[in-house]
Amino acid sequence: MKSLIVYYSYSGITRRLAEDIALITDAELLELKPQEPYSFSYNTAVKEVRAQIEKGVCPALMQFDINVADFETVFIGSPNWLKTFAPPVLSFLRATDLSGKTVIPFCTHGGGGFGNMIEEYKKECGASRVMPGLAVKGTYTFSEVQKMAGVNGVGRCEYF
Repeated sequence: MKSLIVYYSYSGITRRLAEDIALITDAELLELKPQEPYSFSYNTAVKEVRAQIEKGVCPALMQFDINVADFETVFIGSPNWLKTFAPPVLSFLRATDLSGKTVIPFCTHGGGGFGNMIEEYKKECGASRVMPGLAVKGTYTFSEVQKMAGVNGVGRCEYF
């Protein structure tokens, strides 16, 4: 069964990582888009996000036509925002049954790694198998991702 890559990206860096993982794993992509996008001004967006995270807000997402139940493995990616995943990812996690699935988190960051994300994934995905995942700085290279994914000489991926 194919894998699914679900991600939210504000600036395009996490999108690029999701696309790179898709190239390595031949997985399908699903971009999470909030119905009300964040501000184009980074500083304003940070204020919006901080308020949502502090209040535990799950912003409404644009509808998507992928049936998550069709996938055994779900990669879930986000930028590291204030040591956790972006609120659209929380919306997805709370609205989607991932019971029995393997969840592989990934994130982009400026130096904070996963922050508290792994603990948050385990909390939100209690009936799933949460793997260690992949956290990379925004300046990563495709070959670094291949190495971390365990791609061997035959092009086989051992996942993260």
